[in-house]
Amino acid sequence: MPALINPSILSADFMNLERELQAIAAADFVHVDVMDNHFVPNLTLGLPVVKRIAEVSPVPLDVHLMIEDADRWAPEYAALGAASVTFHAEATQAPVRLARELRSRGVRAGIALRPASPVEPLLDLLPEFDMILVMTVEPGFGGQSFIEGMLPKIRRARQAVVESGADTWIQVDGGVARDTIGRIARAGANVFVAGSAVYGAPDVAAEIVALRGLADAST
Repeated sequence: MPALINPSILSADFMNLERELQAIAAADFVHVDVMDNHFVPNLTLGLPVVKRIAEVSPVPLDVHLMIEDADRWAPEYAALGAASVTFHAEATQAPVRLARELRSRGVRAGIALRPASPVEPLLDLLPEFDMILVMTVEPGFGGQSFIEGMLPKIRRARQAVVESGADTWIQVDGGVARDTIGRIARAGANVFVAGSAVYGAPDVAAEIVALRGLADAST
């Protein structure tokens, strides 16, 4: 499938968030990072703000929950109108049950892995998830450098998706930019979260197009 570019508003100007959302109208989704200052050492957005983002965003919401007790809170974000809700494997007691609940609410269910978490425990469960998010930085802060050692994990995930026939997307979040997106795409990812690379560019819309073109040209 064509590459999907999901700019992360973690790198946006929060004082002008509606303007920043309109600037990424050329994107496929907007990546909304929710952090609770417990699962990760940062605090960002909560339910009321995400609800308002869903009301004004020109593109669907791809919500990434970096929070504890995902089993309790993920369905609340699904109810706000998100198109996709991703929770961390490390923050749930019952990932399959949670994914099924999210799907029952009409949203795509994603599961995320920190860099040190292996992908293998998920490979037999691929049909239960619409997306696997491979973190290529430590979650919690934007602007970090890409961890090259995550490329084999992406390859293993893609190989398992192909072998199983599952329609599971592979998303990468962390250090995605013009100089890394080609390698990430060749490894097997098809959904790319880019924060500072997009919002730090002189022309935000043109950067989205450029990143998508580089990813598509690499596969």
